[in-house]
Amino acid sequence: MLKRKIGLFQGTTLNMIDMVGIGPFVTLPIVIGYLGGMYVYAWIAGALLSLVDAMIWSELGAAFPLAGGSFNFLSEAYGKHKAGKLMSFLYVWQTIIQAPLVAASAAIGFSAYLLFLIPDLAVWQQKLVSGSVIVLITILLYRKIESIGKIGVLLWIGVLLTLGWIIFGGIAHGNMLNTMKDSLNSFHVETLMSFVFGQACVKTVYSYLGYYNVCHLGSEINNPQRNIPRSMFLSVAGIAILYLLMNWSVSSVIPWQEIKVWQDNNTNNFVVSVFIERLYGHTAANIATIMILWVALASLFAVLLGYSRVPYAAAVNGSFFKVFAKLHPTKNFPYVSLLVLSAIAFVFSLLFRMGEVISGILAMRIVVQFIGQAVGLSLLHRKKQTDFPYKMPLYPLPIILAILMWLFVFYATGLTVIVSFLIVLTSGVAVFLVKSHFNREWPYENVQRKT
Repeated sequence: MLKRKIGLFQGTTLNMIDMVGIGPFVTLPIVIGYLGGMYVYAWIAGALLSLVDAMIWSELGAAFPLAGGSFNFLSEAYGKHKAGKLMSFLYVWQTIIQAPLVAASAAIGFSAYLLFLIPDLAVWQQKLVSGSVIVLITILLYRKIESIGKIGVLLWIGVLLTLGWIIFGGIAHGNMLNTMKDSLNSFHVETLMSFVFGQACVKTVYSYLGYYNVCHLGSEINNPQRNIPRSMFLSVAGIAILYLLMNWSVSSVIPWQEIKVWQDNNTNNFVVSVFIERLYGHTAANIATIMILWVALASLFAVLLGYSRVPYAAAVNGSFFKVFAKLHPTKNFPYVSLLVLSAIAFVFSLLFRMGEVISGILAMRIVVQFIGQAVGLSLLHRKKQTDFPYKMPLYPLPIILAILMWLFVFYATGLTVIVSFLIVLTSGVAVFLVKSHFNREWPYENVQRKT
């Protein structure tokens, strides 16, 4: 049985290191390439969506503080013995794909940013690095939860030091206030409503994902009714401030016009390292790059930690393959689930590129998990059978806003990615129906086997 050993501070740090990762360092120049001087509004939009969605996660997480997060939420919302079986199964099915994609994105980003330090790395060597990173993090996670909480805090300190150095550099440079004013004054309604803005939001939302990591660890959180909601809101607010300050800081030294030219010509993907180099020299830039790589490792650590609990929870519930329900005999963690997700992430890190992974991650999550949970929460409210320790303000407005914003982001992922999601979804439904028919479960519970 899992133990409640993670408090508010450790839960918040695990959320934050999951959120940061390599994402903001890679997506910062991409967003500027899409939007030019209006880049800041994509980061604000990502923060608003995360805050609104965190209200949904908070109600569900505080009401059902169990390992597996969304698996339990979807099961409870749609009925444990009815459609909830399908929705929770689909979530686990897509988790087997998208969780390794998230881990692979951190590993691929790590190897890509390493090129600043070792520019002569061949493609096969970059793949070797990304695969090795997955193996290293798996080894770090192969231990008791008490030790993991301490490692998480250590990694979180590295995240704060890295972002803090970047922000301080911009403030010390002396042009940050003018940069803030210029970016806020660049607002255009036409751009806000465009497909390009949606594509930029895909990248910023990706950089915020992870604020709900604490929900996957629900069975290991102390005082979950209080700590789960608080950790999410603290994480989103803190990271949003850090992201905005980081963007303004970098743009105060390297004008957004210059960054946009780099993106248009694909000539420089190490903007933050170049930023430090212009302020403090090449040696400092190397140190900053090492710190960014540290942040990528921290994010990968949190991702595999949280998602390894999802197939485990489903297996314990009897809704997934029994082998995933196994806990390590001495260290008491779901080692089979961890090893399987890590193995798939290892393969993905060798096969895919960063841009493909980012869009795929969002498309896999939006319909079943994010929109599914929002609709499911409304169903639970209508049934009036669940006690919600946390209650969102202005209900049901946050749910409506979340659904509309997620639909916009889903559309912006592009046709190819949407088709890929539909293939995964369809295959999941097919496997579920075969499994249910064989076991005579919903919707075939009244079907008699032929003898």
